[in-house]
Amino acid sequence: VDADHPDLAGSVLAGEDFVGLGAAPGDPEWAGHGTAMAGIIAGHGHGPGRDSGVLGVAPAAEVLPVRVLLEDEDPQRDEASESRGDALAEGIRYAANQGADIINLSLGDDSESAHPDPEEDAAVRYALRKGSVVVASAGNGGEDGNPVSYPAGYPGVIAVAAVDRSGTPADFSTRRWYATVSAPGKDVIVADPDGQYYSGWGTSAAAAFVSGSAALLLSAYPDLTPAEVKRLLADTAQSPPEGGRDDAVGSGVVDPAAAIEAAGELEAGKR
Repeated sequence: VDADHPDLAGSVLAGEDFVGLGAAPGDPEWAGHGTAMAGIIAGHGHGPGRDSGVLGVAPAAEVLPVRVLLEDEDPQRDEASESRGDALAEGIRYAANQGADIINLSLGDDSESAHPDPEEDAAVRYALRKGSVVVASAGNGGEDGNPVSYPAGYPGVIAVAAVDRSGTPADFSTRRWYATVSAPGKDVIVADPDGQYYSGWGTSAAAAFVSGSAALLLSAYPDLTPAEVKRLLADTAQSPPEGGRDDAVGSGVVDPAAAIEAAGELEAGKR
């Protein structure tokens, strides 16, 4: 994440790099995806007027950047993929140990060789036990046979599918059993380290919207467990499909305001 971006300045903590090679700060292939996702989650803009930047779902949230893979355009991407080992699992555990309330995983492996990784699965379970909500993108294989994507497929993860402006499932969004909810993932304006703004797409963006929604929910009710957050976001989603859930949108489009209201009723019932 570009900590100096004006839409994120002051909100980005010192993180950790579990890759150790590839682009460095200032390079064109540095932090584009992370900055875009951080802006959706926690962007606070940078001034009045129409050109004031990106306002995220939870603009008061802090971002802890954890690097576990390289940008698609990074010349050393293939080398890093071969040598990264347990970078994702290590990154998840690191974030949980730092006290992250939400771990946003706007990433996934849905290649032909993709399979459940015991270390990653264990890391997700560890984070959940530590109280971290884990959110992941459902995958962008909707037009390629809907291959299973990990970490979205691990138990306990809030897996997020993508919809367009009308709430219709995006063609590219993977349709699988693990979809929990859906969120905007098409024509999403994102910030970039180059100072420009672009129209982005993907279930990565949708996952970021849900991570921001979870941040709002936990800011109001910090004692909620990861399982409660997942259930509240699913139970209060807008436009639920027939039968209450399907593989295209999960339980519907995330609605953080409704989730906060339902959480208040849940907490009142505990007293």
